[in-house]
Amino acid sequence: MEEIKVEKVIRGKAYVFRTGLLAKQANGAVLVSIGDTEVLSTAVMSKEKPSTDFFPLTVQYNEKYYANGKIPGGYFKREGKLSDDEVFVCRMIDRPLRPLFPEGFFNEVQVIPTVVSIDGTHPSDVAGMIASSCALVVSDIPFSAPVGAVRVACVDGEFIANPTYDEMKLSTMDLIVAGTDKAITMIEGDCHELSEDFVLKAIEFAHEVIREIITLQEELRGKAGKEKLAVELFSYDETLKKELRSNFYKTLEKALSSADKIKRESDVKAIKDEALEIYKGKELAGNLYEQIASILHDFEKEFVRKEIIEHERRSDGRGLSELRPIDCRVDVLKNVHGSALFTRGQTQSLGIVTIGSLSDVFSNETVQGENKKRFFLHYNFPPFSVGEVGRLGAAGRREIGHGMLAERSLAVMFPSEEEFPFTVRAVSEILESNGSSSMASICSGSMAMMSAGIPLKKPVAGVAMGLIMEGDKYKVLTDIQGLEDHLGDMDFKVAGTAEGITGFQLDIKIEGITLEIMKKALYQAKEARLEILGKMSKAIKDVRSTFNKTAPSIHTVNIPTDKIKILIGPSGKNIKKIIEMTGSQVDISDNGEVRIFSKNEEAVKKTIVAIEEMIGMVKIGAIYEGTVKKITTFGAFVEIFNGTDGLLHISEIAEGRVNRVEDHLREGQQLRVKVLGVDDRGKISLSIKKMDDGS
Repeated sequence: MEEIKVEKVIRGKAYVFRTGLLAKQANGAVLVSIGDTEVLSTAVMSKEKPSTDFFPLTVQYNEKYYANGKIPGGYFKREGKLSDDEVFVCRMIDRPLRPLFPEGFFNEVQVIPTVVSIDGTHPSDVAGMIASSCALVVSDIPFSAPVGAVRVACVDGEFIANPTYDEMKLSTMDLIVAGTDKAITMIEGDCHELSEDFVLKAIEFAHEVIREIITLQEELRGKAGKEKLAVELFSYDETLKKELRSNFYKTLEKALSSADKIKRESDVKAIKDEALEIYKGKELAGNLYEQIASILHDFEKEFVRKEIIEHERRSDGRGLSELRPIDCRVDVLKNVHGSALFTRGQTQSLGIVTIGSLSDVFSNETVQGENKKRFFLHYNFPPFSVGEVGRLGAAGRREIGHGMLAERSLAVMFPSEEEFPFTVRAVSEILESNGSSSMASICSGSMAMMSAGIPLKKPVAGVAMGLIMEGDKYKVLTDIQGLEDHLGDMDFKVAGTAEGITGFQLDIKIEGITLEIMKKALYQAKEARLEILGKMSKAIKDVRSTFNKTAPSIHTVNIPTDKIKILIGPSGKNIKKIIEMTGSQVDISDNGEVRIFSKNEEAVKKTIVAIEEMIGMVKIGAIYEGTVKKITTFGAFVEIFNGTDGLLHISEIAEGRVNRVEDHLREGQQLRVKVLGVDDRGKISLSIKKMDDGS
């Protein structure tokens, strides 16, 4: 077994690509190292002739706990279903690779990047993206254009390629860019209100690094690449295509000119059904009958694109940079902490926020370590939103990806823990969808938080930009609807405030786009974003100064730090008793700050009184009327206040030696005791014999 290795230091980071030793039965397998973080990616192609008319590419990025010297939690002690973070990386790998396979290539391909080593310094997601491209490049699968990927951070105005975790903490951006040596194919990221020009400079920097990474992939291919297989590519029957064009193209043109999505889809379906019915009785060789619907779909694509490129006419009659009609409303639900409804054309998001305490923080264990978030957003896309019947279940990859994009775009404006010591969960319920529902989620989420009184630094809005490109001609579209997303070449989502960008995501269906196109899209998006923010401000101009009456009653009290152990009590007994008695939620900080959460003000007041009584009555040297609750061989537990027990040790019951506690005390007996002290765990020591000695 001969291992082939190439390596290079790029912008201060060591990259090593290895192949030939591991997973040799795969079509291609490469181990990529950035620092001591290593990802093994394999690529395998189905040998059977495809029976589908689409490309079934599957990417399954997975992180192994052994990579970081950990044993998974849970009963089964093995990795389970993919986490949301893993699903997110799967999408980032899939998106730049998919457009680079040959047109008409429908063999099933499975790419599996596995994180096998983590150094705790370098993230593994970008290594997984690079490894996946490498595995395809050295394989015999028809994929020839290497894809490079890089994360860009910005610290003190300087760009850093593939930063460490520590460098990321200081960065004002987290930008992941993928591309070929000629063009950018994918972007995912967030930033702290940065300008369009600054983001473009970051993308330009990323592309320079990508080219260096691609050069290393080319070197590996030169040393270890297999000859590409000759695979039969799918193509339509030209005679059938010509016949369908003659009989149905004009009718399709008319149907596609309808501005209403539901009517348009209904008319197009009727035409397809008519064509299928006509050809049903005819004798068609092979799979020609199955080609009819796909050919008609290609006619749709051809017409929509031609209208935009040649006449600047969109299917709903808008101009290229024109937004769909927008309607914004807040307080649409009665008994939630904050709500807003954002409707743009036939896309509608109902945003709801819930305020919780710091104990409600989102916390999950990952391979890298524990991940905690005070703000998180969940995106739901039920089938009725597109007028369909479908199965309901766990969130799919699309829902996870869209939710993460909306969450990142808003999280930049979420207040710090010092300003707002609470947890917030936002939910976007997509009630109608005709494109750009993730951007609608940002708008509804922003307004819902403002309506709830959450001190969002600035309102955030988002818009999706599209692209139609034919040869050297191209048109950039503002606020794309579903048809333009489906039949177009780009989905570029940009979110931000009036001052700058906070989040973005770029998907390309062609081999890539230039910085010139990206610049036009970013500035066109800025104009649209400002217009949307203006519409939102008419519904709610500023963050409300107080929480809604439906939000929990929240109060903060400060206690001396030496009283914390008394409030908590042994094994948390005292605070648990207060929570059980009042129904409130109580968070205690090391600095003595106690935060109380409850559904009503009366419960908060009751909790405050209980806390004050607890820390006020248990004083060292004070004497209390107590009740003997339990007798043991070493003493008795005496309740001195509201479920708070102290230990009356056998040596403190009386002067002289006490042989049996029962000779002096009985359960239920009332007696006076003195507090001698409270230890670090909140345990209280009591005495009878020292009540009068002044100690």
